Amino acid sequence: MTESILDGLPSADAERVLAAGRPLTLPQGWSPIAESTPADKAYLITEGEVSVRKGGVEIATLGPGAVVGETAIVNRTLRSASVVALTPLRVVHFTSETLERLADEVPAFGAALRAAAAGRADQV
Repeated sequence: MTESILDGLPSADAERVLAAGRPLTLPQGWSPIAESTPADKAYLITEGEVSVRKGGVEIATLGPGAVVGETAIVNRTLRSASVVALTPLRVVHFTSETLERLADEVPAFGAALRAAAAGRADQV
């Protein structure tokens, strides 16, 4: 089971983060994040599972509570991997601007986001 990026946040902060994004449903097989593309969005997975792939090779499987797409936003780089939905997904979509604003306005979320990005940078 994936640890949620929201687990360490006070409930009011977690609610604020969720309310700042837009809930979406994505079909199985969809690739919301493509390797070597600009960092313009990120997703918090609320239901379902994704495969994280670098050069077409799976390097991780993530589920509810995981955020994807944050590493390139935090590090201001192109995407280092692709994300493919293994199941139908429910996600919360964040633009890069929204994610950066939340990281500043909700310090605990910003710290969790930077920690997740640092951990992922080591994997890819």
